[in-house]
Amino acid sequence: MIDGIDLSRIQDEQTRELIVRLMNLIEQLAAENRDLRAKNQELRDEINRLKGEQGKPNIKGNKRKPDAPQNHSSEKERRSRPLERGKKSKKAQIKIDREEVVKVSAEALPKDAEFKGYVDVVVQDIVLKTDNVLFHKEKYYSASERQSYVAEMPPGYSGQFGPGVQALALVMYYGVQASEPKIHEFFANVGVEISEGQVSNLLIKKQAEFHQESAEVYDSGLRSSPWQHTDDTLTRVNGENQHCHVVCNPVYTAYHTRPTKERLSVLDVLRQGRPRIFRLNDEALGYVGNLNWSKKAWRGLLNWAQKNGEQDLEEGNFLAELDAALPKLSAQCRKALIDAAAIAAYHAETAFAVIQALICDDAPQFNWLTRECLLCWVHEGRPYKKLIPVIPLHRDLLADFLKRFWKFYAQLLLYRQSPSPEKSQILEAEFDRLFATRTGYDELDQRIAKSQAKKANLLLVLKHPELPLHNNPAELGARQRVRKRDVSFGPRTQDGVRAWDTFATLAATTKKLGLSFYCYIFDRISEAHQIVPLAHLVENAAKQLNLGWSWAPG
Repeated sequence: MIDGIDLSRIQDEQTRELIVRLMNLIEQLAAENRDLRAKNQELRDEINRLKGEQGKPNIKGNKRKPDAPQNHSSEKERRSRPLERGKKSKKAQIKIDREEVVKVSAEALPKDAEFKGYVDVVVQDIVLKTDNVLFHKEKYYSASERQSYVAEMPPGYSGQFGPGVQALALVMYYGVQASEPKIHEFFANVGVEISEGQVSNLLIKKQAEFHQESAEVYDSGLRSSPWQHTDDTLTRVNGENQHCHVVCNPVYTAYHTRPTKERLSVLDVLRQGRPRIFRLNDEALGYVGNLNWSKKAWRGLLNWAQKNGEQDLEEGNFLAELDAALPKLSAQCRKALIDAAAIAAYHAETAFAVIQALICDDAPQFNWLTRECLLCWVHEGRPYKKLIPVIPLHRDLLADFLKRFWKFYAQLLLYRQSPSPEKSQILEAEFDRLFATRTGYDELDQRIAKSQAKKANLLLVLKHPELPLHNNPAELGARQRVRKRDVSFGPRTQDGVRAWDTFATLAATTKKLGLSFYCYIFDRISEAHQIVPLAHLVENAAKQLNLGWSWAPG
């Protein structure tokens, strides 16, 4: 009976309102039933595990129910139309290492056959063989100096393994995501005598040059544009959960593993590992002014702020003064105040690049970090997909709103291509109309209201049209760490953590710059240094793209 109901045909307002309430009650009960079923299954699985049995496998179906709302793939969500890609000649992209003339057998040719040139065929191949070298190092002894003189090894040759083995191990582990046992197995198959411990050392030890270049890439990347993407993902370090923070833009990607994902950890990443500095000014007070302060505590805070003014304090001094000025401060207010003072100091920095805008999801750790924040539209659309209405009318309402949602998203994409103040005003008004929608489906209306409250963050692109509308680059960066995590147990030492972050940064950045990760690694290990520093390439690429043109003065 509910399936065929048409509210527009019900004249009596009270009856119509009652039916709307009953339909929302049905949706509420259906949602509660789903939750109870899920919790019941969890309890059953836990009981089975305690009995030594296996729980119900978590297998997700790949087919959509016929009456479910149409899902948008990530690609469809990010594009107004498919990219037009012209066919490229494969032959033109292949590096030719040698040429060989293949002759026609003279016996097969008739007497009147005339030479008409060549038919070119490119065949790709690779040769896997060892290049083991026995170096005879000259040795001299000076009796007068009582000193021996031994020839130095050629550049790139140190220890038991040459630059080819070292570069291949690094690329296989960090670029191809192969595990250490698989790398060891591969080397054994091609005739390289190397132990598992030696493979591990090649991947982690003596990487100072790469660590330095990774840090320079990150510094250059932060300076390359006033905005950055960011995301984080879980990672394992010595069997314990930590978090990998990803910061990137179109010309680089950087990875930083920290024990937590809280706001100060993210700020440490943005400060490039520099010591924390705190500033208790009006900006910091503005961040915490809406918290539940007692009159006495707020008065004490204002007195402390007036005393310090714009003075920067190191972490130890700041915490000592905080404990002295506000000894009975609640844990919530204390943590928020520490975060606010650290962020205020970060915004006042002039010694290094300070990010003006972050592109991210609406996770709380990203609040306050930058002056402006653009929320990812794809993330904003996902909660709507999680709505599972059981009433046909509600399914129709959800489908209709999502259609309008993604239509507006497509309009924003077009705006980025040719922005203007007039178009900006039109789109802002369209946003207000879209998110002022009230459907009568309570869960949907609550979701719409939440999106409406994020207007400033969702429409920052109207002010800065060069900003992407989604956070896909950071998500893809985080996905690389997930794939690495799937084939490896994770680093066990801080040296391992640093190596993971360094080479993930270099692998992702070389890819964005159009460089071969292997060629780059081999270039550095062999000490050829024919490839210019990546930081310079990042800087030049950013200038060509003009990533922050709307922030430029004038």
